[in-house]
Parts: sequence; C-alpha cells; structure tokens
Amino acid sequence: MKFLDLIRLIFGNLGRRKARVALTAIGVVIGTAAVVILVSLAVGLQKSATDQLYGIGDLTLIDVMPAYGMFYGGGGGYGMAPAVSSDQLQEPALITNPVLEQFRAIPGVQSVIPRDYLNAAAVISYRKLEGGVGIIGIDTDDLANIGLEASEGTTVLSRGSVIIGVMTPNNFYDPRLRPGQEPPPPPDLYNEQIQLVVMKWDQQGNVTQKNISLRVAGVLSETGGEADYSIYMPLELVRSLNEWSNGIRINYNKTGYNQVIVKVEDPNLALDIADQITEMGFQAITPQAYLESINGYFLVLQIIFGGVGTIALLVAAIGIANTMAMSILERTREIGLMKAVGATNRDVLSIFLGEAAGIGFIGGAGGVIIGWLAAQGINVLAIIYLAGQASEQGGPPPSVAVYTPVWLPVFALIFATIIGMLSGLYPALRAATMIPVQALKYE
Repeated sequence: MKFLDLIRLIFGNLGRRKARVALTAIGVVIGTAAVVILVSLAVGLQKSATDQLYGIGDLTLIDVMPAYGMFYGGGGGYGMAPAVSSDQLQEPALITNPVLEQFRAIPGVQSVIPRDYLNAAAVISYRKLEGGVGIIGIDTDDLANIGLEASEGTTVLSRGSVIIGVMTPNNFYDPRLRPGQEPPPPPDLYNEQIQLVVMKWDQQGNVTQKNISLRVAGVLSETGGEADYSIYMPLELVRSLNEWSNGIRINYNKTGYNQVIVKVEDPNLALDIADQITEMGFQAITPQAYLESINGYFLVLQIIFGGVGTIALLVAAIGIANTMAMSILERTREIGLMKAVGATNRDVLSIFLGEAAGIGFIGGAGGVIIGWLAAQGINVLAIIYLAGQASEQGGPPPSVAVYTPVWLPVFALIFATIIGMLSGLYPALRAATMIPVQALKYE
C-alpha cells in the first residue's frame, strides 16, 4: 500500500467517526495543553532569573582573591575555616606578578586585570559640594574589558581622568547647608573637574592633605552592583596615594594584590578555569556558578511540571486504547474483507496504528494551540502583577514570566502522536493477526 493511500484511508476512517474521535482527542488536548503551559511556566521563571543574573555581572569574569580564612587538610581539600588549632592554619597564597603570569597561561584566559581600593581617608569635592565614595584603582585602560558600559562619555581611562558610577552623584551634599534649607539636587558630573582630597595624620595628630584635580570622562550604566557607587581610576594612581597615605612603599610581589579579575574567552569556560585557579590555592568566584545552579534547579522544575502534564496524557492514552479496541470489534468484518482481498498483516497494522497516531496528532495539535494561547495570557497577567510588585519594592520589572520556546510545541505534538500510536499498538496487533475467515463470520 502506498503511503499517500494509507494517509488518505486513515483520515477517511477517522472522519467517519467524528464524535468518537473528538471525545477521545479531548483527553490528549488537555494533557498536551498542560505540558505546554507548565513547562512554559518553568522555562519563563528560568529565563527571568537568568536575565537578572546577566544584568548583575559579566559571565566571562572571575573574581580571584587570596584564600583568607581557608584551611587545608591532609587530602589537599580546603574550605571555610572552623574552630581549628593554629598548626592547621596555613598562610594564604599571595597573588603576585608571577602568579598573574600563571593565570594568563591558563588556556581560555583572555586577560588578567589587578585592582585595588584606595585605603586612605578621602573626600571628593565639586564646587560647594562634597561626597564620600569608594575609589577603585584598576590596571586596564578600558572598563569595557571588565564588562562595564558607559551611559555618558567613555569607559576609557586616561591620565588625569576618572570614570564614575551612575549613583555616585547621589553621595554629594552641601556641608554648609543650614537647618531647614532644601538639599541641592545631585550634580551632573560628566565632563566636569572634581577634586580628590586625600588626608593623612602624623603622630601628633596634624593632618596633611593632597589635592588632585580629575576630569570625569564617563558615567557608567547602571549594573545593580558595586560599580554604581564607585569611582574608577588607574591602579598606579591609587597605588601612589596608598603609599603616600601609609608611608610604606608597596611591592605587590611581597604583599600581593587584594583582588584580580580574570576574563575568559567563553562563558562556558568560566567554571573550569575557576576550578583550576581554586586548585592553585586561591578563591575564585564567577557568576557562571550561580547560573549553573539556577539552570540545574529549573531543569528539575521543568521535569516535574512536564511529568504532571504527562500523567494527563497517559490517562488520555487509556481512552485511545479503549476507542481503538471498540473500533476493532465494530469493524471485524471490515478487517476480514480487507485481508480477503489481499491486505497483509502489515497493511492492517499500519492502518490501525495510523488511526491511533492520528487521534494523538489531532489532540496534540489542539493542545499545543490552546496551551500556547493560555501561556501567553498567563504571561501578560503575570507581568502586570509582577511589574506592580516591582514598582512598590523599587526593583526592575520582569521582562517575561511565562516563555514558550520553539522546541516545546514541536516536542509536545510529536510526543502526543507517539503516545497515541503506542496506545493503539495492542488493538492494532489484534486486528492484524485476525484470521480472515473468522473475521468475515463475526456478527
């Protein structure tokens, strides 16, 4: 029997029993729709969570620090130090310049960027305003290398310039403001000259100040992290100010860097490279680790939600098997006639398996359409509700709550068709193995 003739015969037989096929397919529609809606909900929650994580940090970055507070056991492992005796403690490995070269030699590492904080009393002044902010020195000429973007100006650091976070102007105040006066609005610092005043005290309590004039070359886009409230300047300037304030010359080969940013070529390499750095005796933290944990959690959630919908499909499968069994009893003489005129067991098996798969396909198509429409409706309602919650709490609104990936409707339709075909397997085998003479005599 030709394939097109088989398809025509299958849908012709289904068309003769429209009511029965429709009632049987309703169970498949409900099961398929449940799979699409529940899995879309799980995927939407995962997408929302990962989108927020992408906004928090660049997934190609690894923060590396000395392993302070770590202890080393006989097996070479390490962890946060519990109450242990002093002989179990080990001095943390220092991140020196030779260590930086070791980091750069790791396959997949794109760049290694040391950074340090200004460890001195300092005030930023602009006209009549003053402010206190965290000052970070970084050994790169472009903050884009650590995943930062500029909302105004540039991310390129040059001599005599700084890059500020978007929230930095909010820290400025008027020290001469009298009670009852309205505080001034945050200043627009882009392309303005600001004064960095660094102070130190001698043993007699006398204060010495160093004033440095700096131009604000750029304002960073909001990240939701430390960068929003920080001022970035070249590492060498911060190093010289720390030396001046503390009166001690800094040798990073002896004291080590407090923190280093390792940028990898591919986010998928971040976890493996972080593990290699950890094995060298350092702390390595990457947002990719949080992303992997989130993906693992939501994968389990997708399986659970999909399993709930699959139960409904299995219940529908029983209905398909029952419908096909009753169909065989009603069409016994027809089966005998087909076999008498030359239909083989394979032809009969194909017809009844095709009818069962057709019921699954029809129900699956209806379930996919209803499930997709329902998912879109739930998504709109959920976004409206969550946006209201976010505005009250001051957080960013979610971009998506329920998301249907392209593969899900295709998978659901194929799965429903396969379920239908498997449900009709036993009745189809019974029909294929009937003896023509006995089938023709059946009343």
